Amino acid sequence: MQEDQEIGSSVWTVPNLISLLRLAMVPVFAVLIVSHHDVWALAVLAFSGFTDWLDGKLARRLHQVSRLGQMLDPAADRLFIFVTLLGLAWRDVVPVWLVVVIVGRDLMLTGLIPVLARHGYGPLEVSLVGKAGTFALLYAFPLLLLAEASGALGTAAHIVGWAFTWWGVALYWLAGVQYVGQARALLAEDAAPQPGQTAGRA
Repeated sequence: MQEDQEIGSSVWTVPNLISLLRLAMVPVFAVLIVSHHDVWALAVLAFSGFTDWLDGKLARRLHQVSRLGQMLDPAADRLFIFVTLLGLAWRDVVPVWLVVVIVGRDLMLTGLIPVLARHGYGPLEVSLVGKAGTFALLYAFPLLLLAEASGALGTAAHIVGWAFTWWGVALYWLAGVQYVGQARALLAEDAAPQPGQTAGRA
């Protein structure tokens, strides 16, 4: 059983630096993908997926879970997914509808942030389902890019890559629905009258 981690306010932690490094790789990948440097683009995508796993692992192992890290890590993931999708769609590696489906989910959740903030809540904590969906998508994209290769390697990458994509999209949206449910529960709890209070206003 895993112990609860104390959430700190530190900024310059090892996991946060790794997340910042992942953010810095986003424009690098964008340049590589549009200039058709596929080998290097694949390397950057693989590196991004590895660092996404590593920063969370180190945060728990080093007891460096921080509030900034809880916001920075998913923000880096979403930005990388967004830029990767645009790059792959620009190359006609993935269809435009996939961009719409994934970005639409993020836009839906972005709309929750100001609503929660008005009630004194920060961003919702990333769930295991959401993390699994993100992992699946981050591993799907290199495979879909590798599927552009000819021969058996490209065929295998196409099959496995789209399997990861469908699982990723399903888990990504399932997590989105769960986040909406959590937000509604928090807002409903705030709206409920407290003991000793009446439901109406004077």
